[in-house]
Amino acid sequence: MAQTLSQGLKWSFLTCLVGIIVGCSKPPVLVTSPGGVTYYVDSDKGEDVFSGTDPTHAWRTLGRVNRTIFGAGDKVLFKTGGRFRGQLAPHGSGKEGAGIIVDSYGKGAKPLIQAEGAYAEALLLKNQEYWEVNNLELTNTGWIHWKYRYGVRLQAIDYGTVHHIVLRNLFVHDVNGWLVKGRGEGHGILWENGGKVLPSRFDGLLIENCRLLRTDRNGICGSSGNETRNNWFPSLNVIIRGNDLEDIGGDGIKPFGCDRALVEHNRVYRAGQRCPDYSAGIWPWSCDRTIIQYNEVSFFHGTRDGQAFDSDGNCRDTVFQYNYSHDNDGGFLMMCDDGAWGAPESLGNRGTVVRYNISQNDCSRIFHLTGPITGARIYNNVIFLGKELHQPLFLFTDYHGFPDGIYVANNIFYVEGKCRYSQGTSRHWNGTYEDVLGWGNSKNIRFEANLYFGNHANPPEDARAVRNDPLMLHPGSGGAGFSTLGGYQLREGSPCLRAGVPVSDGPRQDFWGHPAPLGAAPNIGADQR
Repeated sequence: MAQTLSQGLKWSFLTCLVGIIVGCSKPPVLVTSPGGVTYYVDSDKGEDVFSGTDPTHAWRTLGRVNRTIFGAGDKVLFKTGGRFRGQLAPHGSGKEGAGIIVDSYGKGAKPLIQAEGAYAEALLLKNQEYWEVNNLELTNTGWIHWKYRYGVRLQAIDYGTVHHIVLRNLFVHDVNGWLVKGRGEGHGILWENGGKVLPSRFDGLLIENCRLLRTDRNGICGSSGNETRNNWFPSLNVIIRGNDLEDIGGDGIKPFGCDRALVEHNRVYRAGQRCPDYSAGIWPWSCDRTIIQYNEVSFFHGTRDGQAFDSDGNCRDTVFQYNYSHDNDGGFLMMCDDGAWGAPESLGNRGTVVRYNISQNDCSRIFHLTGPITGARIYNNVIFLGKELHQPLFLFTDYHGFPDGIYVANNIFYVEGKCRYSQGTSRHWNGTYEDVLGWGNSKNIRFEANLYFGNHANPPEDARAVRNDPLMLHPGSGGAGFSTLGGYQLREGSPCLRAGVPVSDGPRQDFWGHPAPLGAAPNIGADQR
C-alpha cells in the first residue's frame, strides 16, 4: 500500500510539474485537416512526425491527435490493442452528412485511453458537432477519488445547439470520481450544457451499446444550466439505448433538462454501491415527455431512495413502460416533487404514467409517492413480493406537500409476504420511514379493478377488486434478463381475463408484444393475450 501511495504521489507531482511547464509555454500550434481524410494512430509502431494518413505512417500519441483541427468527413482510427496515455481532446466539427468518425482498426482489444487521474476526463468534446466515437476503452483512475473526474465529457457551453454526437460501443470503466452529489460528483459519461451568454443544448445525442463498469459517482448522466422553466432550453432527441452498467457508485442513468428523451434496452446492475447520499437507477430530472422502456434494473444498493426508477422534480408526462425491476433495496419506483420549489422555476411533477412493468422482490416499499405530484396513472403492472418481504406496497409521504390525483388500475399485486398501504410519519437515517396505515393528507387516490392476492393488511377501497389467485404460470420465477419472465403470463381460466377497465391512453401492446385491446376491457396485469 505504501509503495502504491508513493507511486501515486510521484505521478501527481509530475502531473502538476508538467502543468506548470505547459502553462508557462506557448500553446501548441494547431494543424487544420482539409477534411475527408483518414488518419491512423498506432501506440506501438507510429511516430508523430509521420503523416498519419496510412497504417504504415501512423501517428503515435494522443497529443498529435489533439493538435489537429479535424473537418467534415475525417476519420481518426486507433490501432486495436494500443495503449494511449493521457486525454483525447480533438478539435473541429463535421457537418450534416459528413461527420467526423473516431474508431478502431485491426483485430484485437479496443484501443485503451488512460487518463490516470491527470485530466478531468479521458475523452472531451467541447462545443463540437457531428462527431461519432466508437469502439474505444477509456479509464480515468487517480490515486484517490477526486472531484469533477469523468470518463467521457460532452459540453455545449455558450454555443447554441450542438448537433449529432454519437457514442457507440465504448467501454468506460474505473473512473474514481467524487462520490458526493452536487459537490463535484464524477461520471462515467456526462453531457452538460449551459452558459452565461448563450443558451446551449444538444440535439441528436445518442449513447448506444456502451459498457460502464465501476464508475463513480454516476453512470450516464446529463447536467444543464437551462433546465428551469424560466430558463428553459431543453436538449432534444437524446437517446440512451442498449447500454450495460455494472457496479456504479451512485445513480445509473439520468436524463437532465431534455424534451422527449428515450431511455431503452439498458441494464443497470448493482448501482448505488458507494455513494453516501440519495441515488436511484434510472430517472429524469427537469424533463418533459421522457420515455423509459425495456430496461432492467436490479440489486440497487441502499435505501436512501434506492429505487430502480424515479419520476423526479420538474418533470411532465414521463412514461415508464415494459421495464423489469428486481431485488432493489429501495423499491420499484418513486415519484417525487419538492413543493417548496415552484413557479417560475418548476412546474412540478405532472402526468407520470407507469404501465406494463414487472417488479419482483423489490424491497423497503414498492411505490413511493412523495410531495405534491399530480395526475399520475399506474396501470397493468405486475408486482410480486416473496415470503420474506413485509413492507409498504404504496408509501405516501410529505415533501412540502402531498400527492393529489393518483389513478391505480388493472394491476396484479401478488404478495406472499405481507404488505400495507401507508403514510410515512418520520424518516430514519437510512432513508426508510416509520409509517402508519392510510393515505394521510394525500387526496383523490383512486384504485380500480386491481387484483389483490395474498396478505394485504389494509387493501384500498376498490369496487371492482379481484381477490383470487391470478393463475399466472409461475410467479416469482424471474431471474436475470427479460427471457426469464414467462412465468408472469396468465393461465387459461385466470380471473384476470377481460376483468380490467379500459384506459384511454393505453398502449397498443403488452409486456411481451401481444396486441392490447383498444377501447375494450383488458386483462388485469401485463399479459393481454
